Amino acid sequence: MNQTTPILNGLRLRCGACGQGRLFSAYLKLNESCPHCGRDMRAADTADGPAFFVGFGVLILTAPFLFLIPMSPLPGLLKAGAILLLALVITGLSIWLLPVAKAILLNLQLHHKSGEAEFERKDG
Repeated sequence: MNQTTPILNGLRLRCGACGQGRLFSAYLKLNESCPHCGRDMRAADTADGPAFFVGFGVLILTAPFLFLIPMSPLPGLLKAGAILLLALVITGLSIWLLPVAKAILLNLQLHHKSGEAEFERKDG
């Protein structure tokens, strides 16, 4: 068995249990089970977590430029070009980081056997 952590395996887009099998069959389409060790992947659901963390992280990295470009003394065409370039960078970073974030959160969820919260109802 592989001794790496679920996070390191997530960075490599690999199964958190064996570290060998690919997590995704397509861009964000999760395999039902690990092709190498057979671990069931259907038990985990990352929901919107990866999109939130990626969006928030990319926003933190790029927000200063969103404020600085319009205030810069550049001519209008260069400002428009800079904003377009920044939009491409934001899109590219988001597309690149989304599978990694999903893989890390999925591996952590399966590793810790986490699931949907269940609450006991106490009457009286």
